[in-house]
This record gives sequence, structure tokens and C-alpha cells, in this order.
Amino acid sequence: MKLNCFYIVAMILVFLIPANVWSQEEFNKLNSKGERTGIWKKYYSNKNIRYQGQFKNGKEVGEFKYYSIVTSQHPTIIINYDEKSSKATISYFTEEGIKESDGELLGKERNGKWTFYHPDGKTVMIEEHYNKGILNGSYKSFYSTGKPLEILNYINGVLNGPSKRHADNGVLLDDLNYVNGKLHGKANYYNLEGKLIYTGMYENDVKVGFWDYFGDGENVKENN
Repeated sequence: MKLNCFYIVAMILVFLIPANVWSQEEFNKLNSKGERTGIWKKYYSNKNIRYQGQFKNGKEVGEFKYYSIVTSQHPTIIINYDEKSSKATISYFTEEGIKESDGELLGKERNGKWTFYHPDGKTVMIEEHYNKGILNGSYKSFYSTGKPLEILNYINGVLNGPSKRHADNGVLLDDLNYVNGKLHGKANYYNLEGKLIYTGMYENDVKVGFWDYFGDGENVKENN
């Protein structure tokens, strides 16, 4: 009888102890240096989960999931941290779980290739490249059909090199060139049928020399 009574009392105490006491023993631990270690979970004031991930000696490692205060059904951000460097891969989602973008982080800055998606979460809308948070390299945007819209090039955040713009039927409209963010060099403009309508040269964003204009099958030169 004494054993049974002890068992009953013990079970009552188990149920009376708040759940967060047990969770504090399993989650949200600190090591001897006061650094976060093991699995950590944080919650919003409405009890929805805010994030969950794992720390090692105060550093995030592996997968972290972040949630909207509105719903805990789908994470809105998923980050995978590299344990041996400051690099991480990150993906953003809507509250419904549809992917919006993904890319690489170096510390807290965008780095390498980043991809943004149309509302279907699958079709690529933009591809761009970063170097420590600054646009550097090719930039491509696409229509929802997958056909190219713009193809640009950046060096240290400034437009440099060829620049092409297309209509939604795939026809090339503008074939330009940039130097240090300004139009410079040969420029060709086309109509929706792909026919050349005017061409000439730019210097530092200004038209120079003779430009050829094509209309009704005639070539008309204009001196700028």
C-alpha cells in the first residue's frame, strides 16, 4: 500500500509541474561559458513557435526554421548554417509554404547566386549574383513563361557590359552597352517584329555622331 501511495503522489507531481520546466531542461541550454548550446526554441507571445535550431558553443549549426507570428504551419525562412565557416544557405517562403527566393549568405550579407521566383514558387523570375552584399556578375530576369526579359551585367553594384531587353515573345528589343553605369558604345533598338528601328553610339549616356533611323523601309540619318 505504501508503495502504491508513493507512486500515486509521484504521478500527481509529474502532471503538476509546468511543461516549460521540462522543456527548459531539454531545450534552450547554456554551456559553462554562457553560450547557447544544443536545441533552442523560441515562441511568440501568442504561443506560436518563432524559431527552432541548434547551437554549438554559441554558433548556429545545421538547419534553422523561422515562422510567422500568424501561423506555425509552414516556416517562412529556412537557413542551413555551415559549422566550419560563416556561410549559410537561406530560403524564403510565403506563409502558405510557397518559395519566394533562395541564395547564399556570407555572415549576414548576400553572396553568390540568388534566385527569386514567380508566385507559383517554381518559375524563375530573377537570377542575380552578389559579392559580399554587392551585385557583381550577371543579372537575368524572366517572364512567367520562362522567356528572358533582361540580361544585364554588374561590377561592384554598377551596370557594366552588355545589356539586352526582350519582349514577352522572345524578340530582342534593346541591345546596349554600359560602362560605369552609363550608356556607352553601340546601341541597337528593335521593334516587336525584331526589325532594327534605330542604331547609333552613346558616350557617357549621351547620343553622339550620326544615328540611323529606319521607317517605312527608308534609312534616315540624324546628326546629334
